[in-house]
Amino acid sequence: MSFDVAIVGAGPAGLAVALECQARGISCVVLERRAGPLDKACGEGLMPAGLTQLERLGVRQLIPAGECSPFTAIRYVQEDGRGVDGVLPAPGGLGVRRLALAAAFAARSDAVGIERRTDCTVQAHAIDAEGVTVQTDGGEVRARLLVAADGLHSARRKAQGLELAAAGPRRFGLRRHFALQPWAPRVEVHFTAGAEAYVTPAGARRVGVAFLWQDGAVEPGVSFEALLARFPALAEQLRGAEPDSKAMGAGPLRQRVSRRTADRFALVGDAAGYVDAITGEGLSLAFAGAASLGALLPAALEQRATAAALEPYERASRVAFARYARVAGALVWVARHPRLRRFLVDRLISTPALFTWGLQRATS
Repeated sequence: MSFDVAIVGAGPAGLAVALECQARGISCVVLERRAGPLDKACGEGLMPAGLTQLERLGVRQLIPAGECSPFTAIRYVQEDGRGVDGVLPAPGGLGVRRLALAAAFAARSDAVGIERRTDCTVQAHAIDAEGVTVQTDGGEVRARLLVAADGLHSARRKAQGLELAAAGPRRFGLRRHFALQPWAPRVEVHFTAGAEAYVTPAGARRVGVAFLWQDGAVEPGVSFEALLARFPALAEQLRGAEPDSKAMGAGPLRQRVSRRTADRFALVGDAAGYVDAITGEGLSLAFAGAASLGALLPAALEQRATAAALEPYERASRVAFARYARVAGALVWVARHPRLRRFLVDRLISTPALFTWGLQRATS
């Protein structure tokens, strides 16, 4: 059987593309090498733009109330415990356990009849004048377009020759959950020299804690406990709370691409390039990319999904990524300079309205 679109990766980005296809009567198949619920090391916070897209896709209402927590603000916290809150624009954000988000996407996809093949590893793909042949360990798949949504270290991106070497210091992340009622409807960013801690309410009785750090700022193979010890006030808040998951890591985070499209080929989500998790905009960017690609697919497929036909998606993705990259790159640079970061956060503490203004401009 041949499909209009084959999608590699059944995470939120891949299934968002599949839902966009289904809404337009475009046949698709989703190929995923893993079986069962798909977990990932991430901060698990959806910013306002991403939450709006989640609702539009019909996924938000499928997330159980106990598996998510709305939040209305971002709080920056200095080493001495002083902090400042920036208020998010409507509809605010949503902290959600990644497993629950994956389950909701899978349920929505099943409900609308999307074909998902799990435990199906893509081994190679070949593009010809009419479409794409995808070789998997479960057999051959034929499609008119291949969408690679296979994550940060995308094998399809590399195979297609769209990957560029990432310059600059490497950043890594580590995440774990605790069975604890969230103490405030906000995401907290705790700073210390060389690392940040991100605290996200991710359920009625769950708090997610993620650390980000630069290569060389901490010892190789550092443990979650050692990172937590760098944030004494946060460690005290978590004292006595039982872990609700195993520690899970990710990195290097920065990924560069030469393009996001080729003839009969497109990249979506983290596979389409990534700067850093510091802004919490990864899912929002992925959903926006899926929507942009979905909107042009009917016309692009009529033109054999050439790179020229996919150019509107290329342009839209470049603009959206550039905006995200400017903010993420600036925040990472500031985080690498503790004295400057302390000075700037102190200015926000003295003028919290400025933080709200900047946050609303960056996330709306």
